[in-house]
Amino acid sequence: MTSTFSRPQNVLIMGAAGRDFHNFNVFFRDNPDFRVVAFTATQIPDIEGRLYPAALAGELYPQGIPIHAEAELDRLVRELAVDQVIFAYSDVSHETVMHKGSQVLAAGADFRLMGPNATMLSSSKPVVAICAVRTGSGKSQTTRRVCDILRGQGKQVVAIRHPMPYGDLASQAVQRFASYADLDRHDCTIEEREEYEPHIDRGVIVYAGVDYEAILRQAEQEADVIVWDGGNNDLPFYRPDLHIVVADPHRPGHELSYHPGEANLRMAGVVVINKIDTADLNGVAAVRDNLRRVNPNAVVVEAASPIFVDDPAAIRGRDVLVVEDGPTLTHGEMAYGAGVVAARRFGAATIIDPRPYAVGSIAETFAKYPATGALLPAMGYGDQQRADLQETINNTPCDLVLIATPIDLSRVIEINRPVQRVRYELQEIGQPDLAGIVQEWLAR
Repeated sequence: MTSTFSRPQNVLIMGAAGRDFHNFNVFFRDNPDFRVVAFTATQIPDIEGRLYPAALAGELYPQGIPIHAEAELDRLVRELAVDQVIFAYSDVSHETVMHKGSQVLAAGADFRLMGPNATMLSSSKPVVAICAVRTGSGKSQTTRRVCDILRGQGKQVVAIRHPMPYGDLASQAVQRFASYADLDRHDCTIEEREEYEPHIDRGVIVYAGVDYEAILRQAEQEADVIVWDGGNNDLPFYRPDLHIVVADPHRPGHELSYHPGEANLRMAGVVVINKIDTADLNGVAAVRDNLRRVNPNAVVVEAASPIFVDDPAAIRGRDVLVVEDGPTLTHGEMAYGAGVVAARRFGAATIIDPRPYAVGSIAETFAKYPATGALLPAMGYGDQQRADLQETINNTPCDLVLIATPIDLSRVIEINRPVQRVRYELQEIGQPDLAGIVQEWLAR
């Protein structure tokens, strides 16, 4: 490849250990026009201070690439003579993106967003992508529903999950999960288990990792259909043949004010407006109107995510600690989730505030995300954070722990109080529904 610049452009990629690594692998890794001098990281703990390893970075980067905290951005742009800064993470407001852009411009560099043509990979197998406009919209249960439909049609389905590489990056380049033993072998975090276990329970093989072209090529060998299980309202890594996007009427207007959720909404072939059973009617109408304005050709599916618990009577009259999905409460900015809905619906006396009893990294999470309120986000990105979560739960004076994460937390931490799990699945209301849409797509 012949360079189009007089010298390689120095590039810094702003990320959160997901989209940033993918953009590098697909576009920059073997490109002599650019020299990636650093990554910065935010949103998740314990990434900065490490290296993107040489084993993944390629021949142009024999020493690997350093990963810094995003707080060092100004200094890095100046000291490393950065020409371009690539913004490569998701679930942030448009205002936040442009504040970052202004910061980069003031430091002297170009500010860039990379689009689908530069970053999407093509598959030899049909691809269904399930994405969302915000974290916590209901993408996971929608993905499970689509997988069930495809398997009901006799298709061998492989789900490829948006990256969550929180351990040794080189060893996590390509990960395959077919059993709980695989989760233990890869020392998966709570967040990873929340996404992988429900697929494994259904007999669906899951791939994830760091190098998503290598992942795709391996997954294609055992799949009739690839299901892209998106995360953090990011764009698909693979070019979809059917693109389904989930919107949340509990946060009306966010579908047009968050990045890259709005792009997902505009690209979608199908939009699922979820939670219409619990959302305000005005919120549902606002989402529908916004969708009609920016993507009038999308097929709209209305859906609910009904909740289930094993013993509703155990909740009535009890003082409960509600443990919710971590990212939904933190950068997803949801004030509550399925656990609160269950507590209220089944008559809990009080929802106990865990903040006075939080320790270590859990206390730090509450300090960083004060809007979380009297709920406990299920943070567990490493051994110490899992220990902090366990201690916080067991410190909190309650009659019952109501766990609204997609996994059984008692498999990874020891809880010394009675536990009830909250489960939720997608339920379409009326027509069109996902079964009809997927079957028509398969027929084509």
